[in-house]
Amino acid sequence: MGEQTFVSMEGIDKSFSGNQVLKHVDFSVVPGEVHALMGENGAGKSTLIKILTGIHHKDAGTITVKGKEGAFSNPKEAEKEGIVVIHQELNIIPYLSVVQNMFLGKELTRGKTGILRNKEMYEQTKENLRMLGVDDIDPDETAGDLSVGKQQMVEIARALSTEAEMIIMDEPTAALTDREIENLFRVIRSLQEQNVAVVYISHRMEEIFHICDRITVLRDGEYTGTKVVADTSFDEIVTLMVGRELGQRFPERHHQPGETVFEVKNLAREGHFENISFEVKSGEILGVAGLMGAGRTEIMETVFGAVRKKSGEISVDGKPVSIKHPSDAIKAGIGFITEDRKDEGLVLHSSIRENISLSNLEAVSKNGWISGKKEKDLVESLIKKLHVRATGAEQEVRSLSGGNQQKVVIAKWLGIEPRVLILDEPTRGVDIGAKKEIYHIMNELTEQGVAIVMVSSELPEVLGISDRIMVVHEGKVARIFDTEEADQEMIMKAATGGEYREEIHNE
Repeated sequence: MGEQTFVSMEGIDKSFSGNQVLKHVDFSVVPGEVHALMGENGAGKSTLIKILTGIHHKDAGTITVKGKEGAFSNPKEAEKEGIVVIHQELNIIPYLSVVQNMFLGKELTRGKTGILRNKEMYEQTKENLRMLGVDDIDPDETAGDLSVGKQQMVEIARALSTEAEMIIMDEPTAALTDREIENLFRVIRSLQEQNVAVVYISHRMEEIFHICDRITVLRDGEYTGTKVVADTSFDEIVTLMVGRELGQRFPERHHQPGETVFEVKNLAREGHFENISFEVKSGEILGVAGLMGAGRTEIMETVFGAVRKKSGEISVDGKPVSIKHPSDAIKAGIGFITEDRKDEGLVLHSSIRENISLSNLEAVSKNGWISGKKEKDLVESLIKKLHVRATGAEQEVRSLSGGNQQKVVIAKWLGIEPRVLILDEPTRGVDIGAKKEIYHIMNELTEQGVAIVMVSSELPEVLGISDRIMVVHEGKVARIFDTEEADQEMIMKAATGGEYREEIHNE
């Protein structure tokens, strides 16, 4: 690690509309270190970074970059000084190609003619992606057609292509598979060797302790401490984050499966997956693991009727159901919490009440008219049940923290009283306290007999909350494990088409 401080922020204050969101916060980064910035959603991490990069202006405190005191007026100024941010919310322009996104605003031209050096930009994009181990992304492909995980890799590659001296990564692995995360960590180590500093914002404790050198923690807008990773522990960091010991990370499962509630037989979708068969019993959580692009989300979208299946049968409570549209799935008692809550799960500019009511119009209506009392009773009961932290039912969803937004998405589907609930990456971008609350909600639902299917890229989560685990490899079910017999290595072998997949074919 370098000795001279690259960035130093001291005594930073910030208020919005009289609400103080940062109180005397200190934060410093030295060249060549990977420095984690941690805290629950709403702790002030993003605000601090936005102040550093000139999106917001501080109310008090000092900022020093490379020994010079001052503040940036905008992110462009910060980038000129070598500070680049990879935001959690993707900044990909979906209708442009990957190469156009990579060079947006920085196009290579022939002299002053304005003629683009397309071949050179193509080759540079290819090389940037190769560095991250994602050779399968075509630079000419439309960015919006890529999976969320691949879009994230494009964002990372774009940031790495700049002459950065400090890269801020906000939840960079939220949509990545284990293999993609390994590639990213390899690149981060390479950046360290070049004396580039990395600020790493993540809720994933395993990653923090694996890749970071120091951890700075914020709680409720205040600085609670900076720790050297080698000298601290998971429990100490959690206590700094939440002000209390969190206890066991995953709640105990008292799994008492009943009859089969949900059954899928020989499901196929052209070009994506084939011969998918599995079942979920009453009160059971089936975890679904696999690498990015294996077909996990595509299977769930097809089950829910978001896209048409080629063939296969779906049954709920032993009765075959015909699902050609999501409304058919909802009528059959199937709820689906999608991976992308902001674009697909919520209407961000609408209130909590409106978002919950949208999926429950039948429950809150009478003779075709919404009953104010029914709506109020349903919404308030769900807000209370899920411990949604908000000023009230009329608060806009976009102003909630990530964890509370996810609770609103869950609330939408609980209103229909589902028999089957599919959760695709339910804790993505959610802090550790909210994660545990979501796990408790899942436990409560299974105690009521709901069958849950949970897709997750976090293997500790899959192992910690599931009763059985289905591993998908290249559009096929590689293996289904009982959680007691599985570990991360076994799941990864199955997910990559290794020996466990071979064994199943030889049985």
